[in-house]
Amino acid sequence: MIYCQTILIMRILLTVVLSAILFASCNSTQTQKSEDSANLKRYDLKGTIISVDRANKKAKIKHEEIPGFMEEMTMDFFIKEDWVWDELTPGAEINAVLVIDNPNAKSWLEKISVTSAPKPGQDPLPVKEGIGVKGKPILDFSLTNQNGEKISPNEFKGKAWALTFIYSECPLPDFCILMSKNFSDLANEIANDEQMSEKYALLSISFDPKRDTPAKLKSYGLGYLGKDSKATDFKVWQLAVGKDEEVKKIADFFGLGYEVDEKDSTQFTHSLRTAVIDPNGNVHKIFTGNDWKAADLLAALKSAGSALKPQKE
Repeated sequence: MIYCQTILIMRILLTVVLSAILFASCNSTQTQKSEDSANLKRYDLKGTIISVDRANKKAKIKHEEIPGFMEEMTMDFFIKEDWVWDELTPGAEINAVLVIDNPNAKSWLEKISVTSAPKPGQDPLPVKEGIGVKGKPILDFSLTNQNGEKISPNEFKGKAWALTFIYSECPLPDFCILMSKNFSDLANEIANDEQMSEKYALLSISFDPKRDTPAKLKSYGLGYLGKDSKATDFKVWQLAVGKDEEVKKIADFFGLGYEVDEKDSTQFTHSLRTAVIDPNGNVHKIFTGNDWKAADLLAALKSAGSALKPQKE
């Protein structure tokens, strides 16, 4: 009798323990999901497909303005769902939800629906291909940096340097924000090494001249570098802006796909281009997306630095 009672009690205790573990696990999962959901922001998006990159699960989309968040633009979006690739074709119009995960510097589209297929006989929307290929001399340009000083490629002669394109009010964590984070992280690393400071330089070019004044770019750069940074003198990382036609010329050279609306200069389209230039002024490498990190850019700068021609005595 006592044996049976003991067995019964043990079974009851085991049931209680398992229930507690299951409850804690479910509660933890629900809490994690709640926290994850709190970190995500979602926006309705309408746009037209420009091109698709099925292998990398990305689509270039010209989208309408997202009120209170982002102006009309053209850019690459990551799409997780596999079923969409048979439906997304250049010229098709879509509705989707843009998901922003700021803590993890990610964004993607979900809940995609094709609202209008391409019209019969419609030509695919053009996709700009870069002409700044490896070994090609960089074109000359004149911009104004964060200190209000004129700069050109001559300023970087003898150094390996990288340039990218941004605008300070970009809201996407994996576009301009990520480019600037990578550049500022690398700028801080270079500034902490005297030898690298003599060899490498960085330049971010804004394509929003209406709002990105030199003073605003300086404040923007300081915010990314941090108050304890040795790079706040901007000797390693410069930020610059120029007239629309000047920035357009540079962007076209690297195939950025940058265009300014004639009626509203605050509306523009852009993808992502980061170029590495060797000390002789030739294009060494172009990063075409956002998959690279500061370490990748530093490795490319070191590789480009080896191309320096020896000076004649």
